[in-house]
Amino acid sequence: MLELGKTANGPAAGDLVRDVNEADFMAEVIEASQKVPVIVDFWAAWCGPCKTLGPALEAAVTRAGGKVRMAKVDVDRNQAIAGQLRIQSLPTVYAFWQGQPIDGFQGALPQSEVDAFVTRVIEAAGGAADGDGEGGLDSALDAAEEMLEQGALTDAMQTFAAVAQEDDKNARAFAGMARVKVAAGDLDQAEAILNGAPAEIASSPEMEGVHAQIALARQAEQTGPVADLRAAVEADPDNHQARFDLATGLYAAGQVQEAVDELLELFRRDREWNDGAAKAQLFKIFEALKPNDPVLLAGRRKLSSMIFA
Repeated sequence: MLELGKTANGPAAGDLVRDVNEADFMAEVIEASQKVPVIVDFWAAWCGPCKTLGPALEAAVTRAGGKVRMAKVDVDRNQAIAGQLRIQSLPTVYAFWQGQPIDGFQGALPQSEVDAFVTRVIEAAGGAADGDGEGGLDSALDAAEEMLEQGALTDAMQTFAAVAQEDDKNARAFAGMARVKVAAGDLDQAEAILNGAPAEIASSPEMEGVHAQIALARQAEQTGPVADLRAAVEADPDNHQARFDLATGLYAAGQVQEAVDELLELFRRDREWNDGAAKAQLFKIFEALKPNDPVLLAGRRKLSSMIFA
């Protein structure tokens, strides 16, 4: 097992991974995140899962080659920070970008999911994770994405499929084919495409994003008409289930900003309702959106400000 603060080759590369305390948290996290995203690992010596998650995070951050940094905070020695950020269980991880938390999770994760988290943070900050470098395939995928957005589903599917045939471990291509099926309303076929993808890319951010889209679409099938749900919320603003269902229906109707707004309002009214369902649903919508989607970025900032208020 790697010692916390070390990589397999010794000390963490350069300044990518640092131990941070209350005296330098502002400089090393808040100010540093103005230029590069900073992942903060809240840990303690007595925490068993921390001993596996820490090295996994360090490995992923080191492989990113400077596109993200990592700060390690020992909560026993820095209780004020832990209290301010309401750290209630360990390990807890938050990613900061431009001074604001934009993502996070609790508990130990397998390396594949840690890698996906780091990639997601880099992309959310406007960076690009390392790819295959094949500009031709990337250009074809960009064109397919545009076709999908314009509703040219057949053309988009053919292009995504062609890329997948050329590169059978291309996560964007497989996720793109699945999203075409989602757009066509064929959720079963979308799931079949995801389930048939190579294991190496099954947990990639692109694939996880489509899983989130499918889950949201299936939820929407169980809700009533948006107009009826909106009327129910207007009649009783504290009808949390109606507001939750309204948000789900709005998302399915393509009104993503409105869906996020309703969930943020639900979180503001009762963040603990239904075991924190509002926050969980927000995270699901965020996962389904592109990393640089303005709705995602603004929604994360608003949610973070409410969590840490």
